[in-house]
Amino acid sequence: MSSAVIPLTLSAPAKSPKKRARSVKKKTGPTVSDLILKAMSASSGRGGVSLAALKKALKAGGYDVVKNKARILTAIKRLVINKSLVQTKGTGASGSFKLNKKAPKPKKKVVKKKPAAKRVRKTRAKKAAGATPTKKSPKKKRKAKSPKKAKRPAAAKKPRKPKSPKKTKRKATKSTRTRGAAKK
Repeated sequence: MSSAVIPLTLSAPAKSPKKRARSVKKKTGPTVSDLILKAMSASSGRGGVSLAALKKALKAGGYDVVKNKARILTAIKRLVINKSLVQTKGTGASGSFKLNKKAPKPKKKVVKKKPAAKRVRKTRAKKAAGATPTKKSPKKKRKAKSPKKAKRPAAAKKPRKPKSPKKTKRKATKSTRTRGAAKK
């Protein structure tokens, strides 16, 4: 009774096809901050525009306010920081806002020159090429520190009188177990 070995061909597991990387499509419309500034300029409220009124104006313009709530809040905060909007009431992204009459001026980038780095290179080259050795000043000996004096105990404070604990009246509880156990 010989057992016959049946050769099994093991095939490699089927590989899943490579997924294509999703290309992020950038929307070609105006940014949220542009929409907010546009809605602010259209309003004529003396005290500014509240956040709720601003959301209504954006929704009327076709912007999905519910889906992009976080974007609206961050855009408002950024506009207040950039001083494009002035916050008349509230804090953060809540309250009332109006356009800044004094438009913020774009900051010019100042290019700083680094002459200090060039100077360091030159001094290093001089030290390496210098033929005359420089003498180091002898190290000064430090005075031996006097031994530390023993600390005196702090002045004895008057012992405080312990507060007497408040006496609480306890109700005499009658337990049936103790009486029953005492009788037996």
